[in-house]
Amino acid sequence: MENQLIVCPSPHLRHEDTTRGIMLDVLIALVPAALAGIVLFGPRAAAVLAVSILSALLSEWICCKVRKRPNTLGDLSAAVTGLLLGLNLPVGLPLWMAAIGSAVAIVIVKQMFGGLGHNFANPAITGRIVLMVSFPTAMTTWVAPFSWMNQTDAVATATPLAGGEATLRELFLGLRGGCIGEVCAAALLVGGVYLLLRRVITPTAPLAFILTVGGMMWIFGENPLHQMLSGGLLLGAIFMATDYVTTPSGWKGQLIFGIGCGLITALIRQFGSMPEGVSYSILLMNILTPYINRFTAPRPFGTRREKKQKKEKEAASDGK
Repeated sequence: MENQLIVCPSPHLRHEDTTRGIMLDVLIALVPAALAGIVLFGPRAAAVLAVSILSALLSEWICCKVRKRPNTLGDLSAAVTGLLLGLNLPVGLPLWMAAIGSAVAIVIVKQMFGGLGHNFANPAITGRIVLMVSFPTAMTTWVAPFSWMNQTDAVATATPLAGGEATLRELFLGLRGGCIGEVCAAALLVGGVYLLLRRVITPTAPLAFILTVGGMMWIFGENPLHQMLSGGLLLGAIFMATDYVTTPSGWKGQLIFGIGCGLITALIRQFGSMPEGVSYSILLMNILTPYINRFTAPRPFGTRREKKQKKEKEAASDGK
């Protein structure tokens, strides 16, 4: 029997990882932050997270039905978007606002651009920014940890970046005001280590992001460690600056992406009218991702750069 040469399109190297498996790992990594938020802010936090996830799942299902596409709930990407958005919300936010945020993230940012893999920006980040612009008061009203145990109205507080005081220990353990999933640095770091061990993410973008913020704020005369543990920096750097679709693919691009996010965040924190800039920095760098990928694209094996070829041709013609 004669040998047959079978030609097929790339990729020729395949990996056992699937979209569902990766998303499941992300959900597992987010569990510590979610549990910490529920412990710190009570059952109301669980309600916000549940509504955010359910709204994302329902929006995904409706979009698939309307577009007459296969049901994609099984890949768990909608659940990840809903949970990430919920963790980026304050515990006192009205539940209907959380539902709107998830619907915007899924319908407008994800499905209207073609579904998973085609969105130009991180859906959860964009959903949060839409809520920030639409409902600024509700999105910046914070509740003190454990105030839900007092059997009275929630106790309002300020975040460390907005004038509230917090020690490094309180920042590490989450004993401060803030969004449900951003307050406990310890829980976020546990989730980040899990993703690194599972090789779901690489450390390039998160470290570049966090260290750039720390370095810039040190230059501005602030406590760098305090700044790195405050706000939504760890949540954004670990779980949203590592998104496969909206961040650069190579390590060079991820390094540029992380540094860019860090610079924008530090400038907003220091000179902007708002105390936090993580969401806006990630969104802006998401928009630049195609250009970063083009700039840092590896040279195909066996080819030479255009400028080098041109110089060689000029040298050869001069020699003649």
